[in-house]
Amino acid sequence: METRRLRVLVELARSGSMHAVADVLGTSTSTVSQQIAALARDMGAALIEPHGRRVRLTPAGRRLAEHAVTILAAVDRAHHDLAPGAEPNGTLRIAGFATAIRGHLLPVVTDLAVDHPRVRVLIREHEPAEALQLLAEDGTDLALTYDYNLAPAAEDPTVRAIPLWTARWGLGVPAHAEDGADAGDDADTTAHVFARFAGHDWIVNSRNTADETVIRTLASLAGFTPHVTHQADSLDLVQGMITAGLGVGLLPHGIALSAGVRLLPLPLPHVDLRAYAVARHGRLNWPPLALTTDLLLRRTAAAGGPNRYGGPGRWPTQGAGGM
Repeated sequence: METRRLRVLVELARSGSMHAVADVLGTSTSTVSQQIAALARDMGAALIEPHGRRVRLTPAGRRLAEHAVTILAAVDRAHHDLAPGAEPNGTLRIAGFATAIRGHLLPVVTDLAVDHPRVRVLIREHEPAEALQLLAEDGTDLALTYDYNLAPAAEDPTVRAIPLWTARWGLGVPAHAEDGADAGDDADTTAHVFARFAGHDWIVNSRNTADETVIRTLASLAGFTPHVTHQADSLDLVQGMITAGLGVGLLPHGIALSAGVRLLPLPLPHVDLRAYAVARHGRLNWPPLALTTDLLLRRTAAAGGPNRYGGPGRWPTQGAGGM
């Protein structure tokens, strides 16, 4: 059912004359007649009947005209809501990893509640692979994801990924660790730091594999195969495991460290986590999504920008690490 045919019917119900409808819509009476006939075929019911030298709506035509007023009003509201310059309005679904939600998205949601109360945000905590799968299935509108510079995610032409921020990571070790931990602080390369912990167990993420890829790559440069034993999805739990002497693992700089954990810098190559806002092509001009993405970018800029530790990485299609 075409909305233009409904508009013709509504005008006919108002004026009662095909000539008047043609004048209002800037068309011919034959076109008006054709549109009404096509609409009648769509509906499987007669919509007009002769009335003297003119026509009038049948009961079915009058009923459809009533529906048409509601339908056309809804279409007009939809056009208004979706227009690039429209006031953001609607429910925005966002899936992302916990650090992005807690540190970046929740403050944005708070601002939206004050400045744009017609935007409602639904949040789901997911690792990148899970969030991107939801995006592919249209189960979310925006995915907050990340990869590592040493484990870049594959490029996906079906989505657009906007770099948000980059965070440097180090090696978390027990505060009392020996085996050259002190010397590790001044090591020339990251491989030297890793080599000093070749005999330790290693802790990796439980829901994605990119941080394990980073660890195995750097361990290979240091000449050993890491003994990966424990898995955890929470940075707090990783620190607890390190404190308990269960192993060592990657942790971000700037995190509040437990008393039993030391964070060793990784000189070269650096380990950088790169965060992205990912949406399907053609969706980022939807006002609620455009507004939220812009606010996330502003928070990033205020915190130092996406290039704080280096250029943005490739666009992700699958998860990279976790935590």
